[in-house]
Amino acid sequence: MNSKISLSVLALSFLLGCTNSGPKDLSLTSYVNPMIGTSGHGHTFPGATVPFGMVQLSPDTYNEGWDWCSGYHYSDNSIMGFSHTHLSGTGRGELLDVLMMPTIGPVKFEPGTREKPNNGYRSRFSHRSEMTKAGYYSVILDDYQIKAELTATKRAGFHRYSFGKDEKGNLVIDLAHSFKTDSILNGTIKIVNDTLIVGSHRSKGWGEGKEKYFAEHSVFFAARLSRPIKSASFYADGKVTENVKEIQGMHVKSNLVFDISKNKQLLIKVGISGVDVEGALKNVDAEIPNWNFDKVVKAADQNWNEILKTFQVKDPNQANKETFYTALYHSCVAPFTASDVDGRYMGFDHKIQKTNGFSMMTGLSLWDTFRAANPLYTIMAPNSVSDIINSMLVQYEQYGLLPIWPLCNSETNCMIGYHSIPVIVDAYLKGIGGFDAEKAFEAMKKSAMQDDFDIQCLKKHGYIPRDLAPTISVARTLEYAFDDWCIAQMAQKMGKTDDNTYFSKRGKAFDNLFDTSIGFMRGKDSKGQFRKDFDPYDAVNAHSDFIEGNSWQYTWFVPQDIQALINGMGGKAGFVSKLDTLFSVSSKQDKDTPIDVSGLIGQYAQGNEPSHHVAYLFNFGDAPWKTQQRVHQIMSTLYSNKPDGLCGNEDMGQMSAWYVFSACGFYPVNPADGRYVFGTPQFAELAINLPNKKTFTVLAKNLSGENIYIEKVTLNGQDYPKGYISHQQLLEGGTLEFQMSNKPGMVFSME
Repeated sequence: MNSKISLSVLALSFLLGCTNSGPKDLSLTSYVNPMIGTSGHGHTFPGATVPFGMVQLSPDTYNEGWDWCSGYHYSDNSIMGFSHTHLSGTGRGELLDVLMMPTIGPVKFEPGTREKPNNGYRSRFSHRSEMTKAGYYSVILDDYQIKAELTATKRAGFHRYSFGKDEKGNLVIDLAHSFKTDSILNGTIKIVNDTLIVGSHRSKGWGEGKEKYFAEHSVFFAARLSRPIKSASFYADGKVTENVKEIQGMHVKSNLVFDISKNKQLLIKVGISGVDVEGALKNVDAEIPNWNFDKVVKAADQNWNEILKTFQVKDPNQANKETFYTALYHSCVAPFTASDVDGRYMGFDHKIQKTNGFSMMTGLSLWDTFRAANPLYTIMAPNSVSDIINSMLVQYEQYGLLPIWPLCNSETNCMIGYHSIPVIVDAYLKGIGGFDAEKAFEAMKKSAMQDDFDIQCLKKHGYIPRDLAPTISVARTLEYAFDDWCIAQMAQKMGKTDDNTYFSKRGKAFDNLFDTSIGFMRGKDSKGQFRKDFDPYDAVNAHSDFIEGNSWQYTWFVPQDIQALINGMGGKAGFVSKLDTLFSVSSKQDKDTPIDVSGLIGQYAQGNEPSHHVAYLFNFGDAPWKTQQRVHQIMSTLYSNKPDGLCGNEDMGQMSAWYVFSACGFYPVNPADGRYVFGTPQFAELAINLPNKKTFTVLAKNLSGENIYIEKVTLNGQDYPKGYISHQQLLEGGTLEFQMSNKPGMVFSME
């Protein structure tokens, strides 16, 4: 966000001789505003990273509480420092590894509080002095009159600090800093020479896993300094030490002192690794071989432009472009690279491993991203899809099961389902290779046939009885059913007849919980009796069978068999009426409803993933204009280019991927059947530049704020009656043209 900077800040920047980094000519990154989602409950971070990078170098304003899961919230006015790893839009905090903070004056080893920043090394700041863009962040630290600038490569962060006072400059390195729910187990800091300092810390946080050590992760760093260290002091577990070169302990910090009287800039190149210090040093030396900060900023900008140029839109509305390209940006911040430049990574068996040519990836928020973010990668980054799937198979080999929500080299087992499966199946059916399909099928089958996570109940009863699994029984049944349907599709393609038959049956498990007398999914006990005290508004509490949602939201999660929903609701008219009611009933929530359930239109919740496909379901009831109306409403009212421009957690790319697809005019309702169902386009012209060098163009003739309804569709100049296009049609290139009107138009064929 290129905010207006105050006169005092401009004067300071001029006196410091600090240049504004980045290319001057207009590029797609000029439409990226990383501040979107930093307010409200978006949980994004504004700092520097590159697509799918290991490093996310960003300011931390606080490290505790719901709205600080990314370490930053727009409501704050002081900064603790700049750490090298962050989560983008999650509902739970972690990481914030290797914090660095430049200061002047007395040495302080504690950060202080937001209420009393003077008590520590924190500094106040103003949003007026912040500048953020793809791959670059800067801010004035008001208490020290230091301009901090950050940029990044895939595995290294680059800091440039410009001091405004003639005092000795300090650099605090705080390895005790983390998200508050983490436990720091140990840390080390070592001065190798007067321009190289290395270290590590090991923490235990989000991860669960089958063995105790699976919950731990280690981060190693190597920092090269542009100026020699004049003196240093160390802090370890409450004790300050000087005149040493190395320190170890549980809570470890250091303060480095520099002479900045002549050259007022300090540059720091920091490589990180999950393997060892040697890996961190290799990473920084390979990716930032010189001291040209502006060159690294430009390279980060180019990396982002390479991925952003997949989509090129024409629109006179600057805000719409910012919203779209920032959504595309956020879609590709995660997952993260986990392997070093030499291919080594820390395995799920807690041993150093090496890839066989692919990039190891982690930070797979699969309960969220399988719906739209992962299908988006199949269009714009198929090579990354192969990397993701190979990373899943590595976890299977080392851990025994496919990922649910892996972070670093731990499995968090966060949320429900085994949603690696639709990601693998979607890629396989779309012809994306580069992975062992037989091993993938073996892994999918093992994950689906285990007995943990109530799967033993599913295998025995055909659903998960609420008396045997007191919570989440309906949600788990529905999500397992979709994943099992996916296994059946891959089995069919591979000629595995018995597996296709078995998993096709399990793919209909939702039928056992669909109470067609009331049109809701409803908990049922092991005797086959539906819950008597059923309330579709009940969310997560002792009387609920759902997670992060209620029956209003979860009833619609049968993307593999929408016709079954239609039949169970009395046909298309009843189906559409029920959808209308979903969007118009009270938005009331019970007292235990999690904050994730947000962005409400009636009981439709755009702020959380179970609802994300629902607005598109009107198409299947022969009322596509209702889809067009609702999708337009969601895009127009629940997304913007402001800091609070997300109505819920960004969730590692999913919230933004929904917008990217929807702005194109279509969405993967079933994220593993290769079909993109029509909504309503956001732009008059949008071109998708595909990896196969072909271009798929979407035109919306007569589009306006009122003309949101599709009157007619042509594909490559021919009338097109269907309400979707296939992935294969998209890959072939061509032109999809929508004739827009201010009145409901054509009814599509969904066959």
